[in-house]
Amino acid sequence: MGDGTSETKSSNQMWGGRFAQGPAAIMEEINASIGFDKKLFAQDIRGSIAHATMLAHQGIISPEDKDKIVHGLSTILSEIESGNFEFSRRLEDIHMNVEARLATLIGPAAGRLHTARSRNDQVALDFRLWVKEELQKTEKMLTALIAAFLDRAEEHAETVMPGFTHLQTAQPVTFGHHCMAYVEMFGRDRSRVRHAIEHMDESPIGAAALAGTGFPIDRHMTAKALGFREPTRNSIDTVSDRDFALEFLSIASICAVHLSRLAEEIVIWSTPQFGFVRLSDAFSTGSSIMPQKKNPDAAELVRAKTGRINGSLIALLTVMKGLPLAYSKDMQEDKEQVFDSAESLELAIAAMTGMVRDMTIRVDRMKAAAGSGYSTATDLADWLVREAGLPFRDAHHVTGRAVALAEQKACELAELSLEDLQAIHADITDKVFDVLTVEASVASRTSFGGTAPSEVRKQIAWWRGRN
Repeated sequence: MGDGTSETKSSNQMWGGRFAQGPAAIMEEINASIGFDKKLFAQDIRGSIAHATMLAHQGIISPEDKDKIVHGLSTILSEIESGNFEFSRRLEDIHMNVEARLATLIGPAAGRLHTARSRNDQVALDFRLWVKEELQKTEKMLTALIAAFLDRAEEHAETVMPGFTHLQTAQPVTFGHHCMAYVEMFGRDRSRVRHAIEHMDESPIGAAALAGTGFPIDRHMTAKALGFREPTRNSIDTVSDRDFALEFLSIASICAVHLSRLAEEIVIWSTPQFGFVRLSDAFSTGSSIMPQKKNPDAAELVRAKTGRINGSLIALLTVMKGLPLAYSKDMQEDKEQVFDSAESLELAIAAMTGMVRDMTIRVDRMKAAAGSGYSTATDLADWLVREAGLPFRDAHHVTGRAVALAEQKACELAELSLEDLQAIHADITDKVFDVLTVEASVASRTSFGGTAPSEVRKQIAWWRGRN
């Protein structure tokens, strides 16, 4: 008795309180995915209805069984959507939960649904459908963000601000031009989304476990019914492919980096030291101890989401990197990363779209900063090349001497006298002052894609003409 009691106690301690039933409990815990893949219920039922309809069309199951299956699946969909469906961890995943409930509802006919398919191609279909729908949602959200930037760019096509490199004042630009830089970034993100949808627009159902099936199925019929361009062309690759999930995470990571860069600028711009923008209370919080503070928490949280999303990409790349063909259970770890990243990206895009439309642009502060740091020095150098005929390297040297003199006198370039400038180079005339203001500087940058207000408006018009 003493030995037996000791052995039982030791066994329970080894497995721990959570796994009081020993190895079986551990296996159920590690094997079950229903806790997260129940998110795929609509896609699973949609795919099953298309599969059953095809089976009946091909004479593989009877029309009567098909009708029972479709009715039963529609009932299950309503139960889940209304919150009246009980998910079971014992049944592992969404597929088995639906199948078990279907058997309860319609009896033996439920067993015919799984003809000519496997859980391998079934999960590939469900997940691919979900990612495709998420990409379509992301495309719409990016379009809304681009529209918000286009509106702000048009509003501020002539608002001057400092342009930066190394976060040091470089040359004057317009805020409209700066906004259009983000239009380009998020436009590329949207293009990547569209390309990803095109890449993944193939139906996996019918690949079965890995080798296809001997039943006379029509994969083109199910592909069309499910909104895919065509079926996949290799059954082994079909069940082992998660490129579509990796591509989604890659796109999400790049987009999140763009959102994070914008968030960082908003954080900087909203400081008292910059004061370029002001966020309303809708996107700010106060301090628990310092009543004067207004913190750009929404922007900071968008910035933080990038780490989560990037981490998900690395996680799934690592899961997939050593898997031999075809399917391995490792691939069950794909969904949580994608689900979490999708939620994070949606929230970040929505928050940023709100902030772009919400923030007040402090034109006076931007203009005052635009002329600081000798931002029109390049305009002086360009003028010396155009008007005085100097080689650019010589003009660069002359301009450097002018900047040094302005620093010595504690004034801006435009505040130097003509005599001061002619002492540096005799060919400088009073016409040079036409280019030393920030307004003249930005107006002169008329090269394609430049910061001149006229060019900014051309680019806005071009983007408004795109879908």
